[in-house]
Amino acid sequence: MRAEGAGGINMISRIDYKNIVLLGAPVEEGAGRLGCAMGPAALRLAGIQPALEKLGHKVEDRGNLTPEDMAGFSLPGLARHAALIGGWTRTLERAAYEALKEGRLPVFLGGDHSLSMGTVAGAVRHAEEQGRKLFVLWMDAHADFNTPATSPSGNMHGMSVAFFCGADGFSGILPDDRPAVAPEHVFMCGIRSVDADERAELAKAGVNVFDMRFIDENGIVAAMKRIIETVKRAGGLLHLSFDTDFLDPDIAPGTGTTVRGGGTYREAHVAMEMLYDSGLVTSLDIVELNPFLDDRGKSAYLLVELMGSLFGQKIF
Repeated sequence: MRAEGAGGINMISRIDYKNIVLLGAPVEEGAGRLGCAMGPAALRLAGIQPALEKLGHKVEDRGNLTPEDMAGFSLPGLARHAALIGGWTRTLERAAYEALKEGRLPVFLGGDHSLSMGTVAGAVRHAEEQGRKLFVLWMDAHADFNTPATSPSGNMHGMSVAFFCGADGFSGILPDDRPAVAPEHVFMCGIRSVDADERAELAKAGVNVFDMRFIDENGIVAAMKRIIETVKRAGGLLHLSFDTDFLDPDIAPGTGTTVRGGGTYREAHVAMEMLYDSGLVTSLDIVELNPFLDDRGKSAYLLVELMGSLFGQKIF
């Protein structure tokens, strides 16, 4: 990737965009149904590493991570598998932080969306050490802004954004004085399924939401321009968290959390192309791919195509 300013090439970060690290996170217990643990394998079989190497990137696949042991840990309220998700969060926080500190661009292959509790926490720790602000682009059908006190299901993949924004209710997973992402630095794109409590909390916190109605009325380009301009103006780093269910289930059926009316094939590609042109993305999650629910690898191959656009594949 490259970063272009008004005066030409301007590298806004020390991250080497040609030096990518793939890290598998086969976590599935944060979701309501099993199968996401097969996601990293499916993305590898669909050819994510050769696709990126073909574009001129150096890609190191470090294999799958394993969660830290937090046996006996629990959270007050409703949080299913809190010890296991807490262990994954600690492992992924370290992995993201260390890869970024090395100057690498980490790509986390999920796994359900609870993995972002750790990946974003590690990215914001690195950003703070660099004296930079971390922004998060959350491309998802869901807001994932619940806590153990508000979640109707207790599934922790629905709590990731609340966690990395520093909401109460998660004490003990990471240090209480850990850096958090400012809610106004979170951009949700493609949202179309929000719980009532989440809706109120999102408005109260000041999270930026580009729901599907906004995209229907204004187009994906308008949303992406606002996001990119805001991050560039702040000199920030950008973590992209891409959920398979951002896409309409007609083109990406391989996820357990489908919601009709999602992003189209071209909307998703143009968003990735614009992010490549911006040069802003410094870390990345690909989540909620459930191969058990897919149609002969249809969703996995599409995700690899989109990563190609994110890392420089051009029509011309």
